[in-house]
Amino acid sequence: MKKWILFLPLCVVFISYEGHSQGMSVDDEITLIQAEFGKDKKMLVDAYMDLPESIAPGFWTIYEEYETQRKELSRERMKIINDYLNEFDSIGEEEADDLAKRTIKNDQALSKLHSRFYKKFKKVSSALDAAKFLQVDTYIHNTIRNAMQQELPFIGEVN
Repeated sequence: MKKWILFLPLCVVFISYEGHSQGMSVDDEITLIQAEFGKDKKMLVDAYMDLPESIAPGFWTIYEEYETQRKELSRERMKIINDYLNEFDSIGEEEADDLAKRTIKNDQALSKLHSRFYKKFKKVSSALDAAKFLQVDTYIHNTIRNAMQQELPFIGEVN
């Protein structure tokens, strides 16, 4: 499964490149990425979780609610990255401060989302299933974040 997850960042980058080359807005690109990624992610989560039929419907209802809220946070994260890339050449104190504060706020919101939804997943399944979901979800998103981070220039880096 880890090999499949490592393939996802490449898909995200390709979809983003295709959207950008077709003159799409940032919001349109994000929507396209999230739509394509969401299908693959659910398939991965389903295979990893291997839920019994008795709890699967409740779990997937909570999952859809979680994904709706997580996608909003992801959308904001992508906008922060886009703003960084647009300001990279001329980033000053104010821009750096704004981007850092927005990133911290986004990270904190994701942690709060995990905390809220851990309880909900645990209620409809078990602590073990809730923990498994958080583990795979965190792994998937950290893998993607890491792949994206490797492509971003550092502040002050000369090209």
